[in-house]
Amino acid sequence: MFDFLSVIVNEIRSYFVPEKITYEITGECKKCGKCCNYMYSYDTYTEKEFKIMQFLFPAYKRFYIKGKDEEGNLIFACKMVTEDGLCSDYKHRLPMCKKYPAKKIGYPGQLHEGCGYKVNVKKFEDYLKR
Repeated sequence: MFDFLSVIVNEIRSYFVPEKITYEITGECKKCGKCCNYMYSYDTYTEKEFKIMQFLFPAYKRFYIKGKDEEGNLIFACKMVTEDGLCSDYKHRLPMCKKYPAKKIGYPGQLHEGCGYKVNVKKFEDYLKR
């Protein structure tokens, strides 16, 4: 009987979990500047779209297209990063820079090798263990 109730409770609880797998970020910044010199945009796919973004949001003029990865995705870098990996305009950095990395993300995330942060996968089973 207990197994049956456990299954029912877990089934009901599953409807309150927004995603089956989420990712949580832990750790701290090592101030290496890698994240500022090699970043992606989830909604900018072409150089033309990037120019439009810079026109609509002038703060994005601090970024430039560094190249493309092996899959053809644009890679961006920030002009404000010093050789030491620090922001030369730290006081006026963008909100996205202040929030990086987001503590919880809903997609598979990867960080640069040697980064002080770590992406921890939280599987559906982890919610059931609570």
